[in-house]
Amino acid sequence: MSKSTKKEVNWLSEVEAHDYPAAESYLNIIYNPNKVAQIIIELNAAAIVQFKAKDIFRASQLSLLGVSNSHVQKDCKKINKGTALSPLLLVRDEAHGRVIIADGYHRLCAVYEFDEDAIIFCKIV
Repeated sequence: MSKSTKKEVNWLSEVEAHDYPAAESYLNIIYNPNKVAQIIIELNAAAIVQFKAKDIFRASQLSLLGVSNSHVQKDCKKINKGTALSPLLLVRDEAHGRVIIADGYHRLCAVYEFDEDAIIFCKIV
């Protein structure tokens, strides 16, 4: 399916519970444990917001993973089946002028494959 084809992406109304420990694991590489604990508390309390896929990519300064990545393939299949995805967990890194994708990088790449203007559900702190 090409990027120009508009595909409806379904989102869960809340982040899946297992995504928080995944985000915590990743963030422990970047920040000290006390800061990570505070970020996870804030992410749990944050409201779901929406941004375009292309804007999250620009803000994260990350490269797009293609559908040859097995995790991206899995998420593309979910989108095709209409399975709702878990919202992303994002952290503003104001010191470096970017956003950290604490959890959901593969989901973001999969959605972008369908439509770079697609709305991404996420929590951001």
